Amino acid sequence: MINPLFQNLLVAINGSEASIQAAKYGILMAKCYHCTIKAVYVVDMATLKQLTLSKFFIPEESSEYERNLCQDGERYLEYVAALGLQKGIKVETELRKGAVWSQVITAADEMKASLILLGGYVQDALAQSSKRDAVSTSNHVIIANTPCSVLIVREKQIEQLFKIG
Repeated sequence: MINPLFQNLLVAINGSEASIQAAKYGILMAKCYHCTIKAVYVVDMATLKQLTLSKFFIPEESSEYERNLCQDGERYLEYVAALGLQKGIKVETELRKGAVWSQVITAADEMKASLILLGGYVQDALAQSSKRDAVSTSNHVIIANTPCSVLIVREKQIEQLFKIG
């Protein structure tokens, strides 16, 4: 007997609208395919350390910024868990610290994920370009280094699908 293609889904949450859309997509997949889903938010400690070393932050500011990022991450994860409950799906959540790509891959390995869902970006305002570039770089490294399949979610109709799903 062949195992189902999707048993364990991992969604990388970074606070962007694209990552929330990926979470909604994953929740619908979990509902349709009866699989588990986990949302992971990673506080990017590598960038935070680089900002401190380059003296952009003093150590006290760095600690406060890290606390704020952790609080933001918890809020996003709570929101994703609540979205899951709306559809009768339990979304396991986890806040991690470290390099984003490394922590996403490690979390996927630990849960034996069969699929990682990442938010895809559509070309938009230049004001978002630096954040989009950083996320895009992490996504490329995840795609290149993870042993499981990766799905970039760019579903334009996800809001409507989520409402009716």
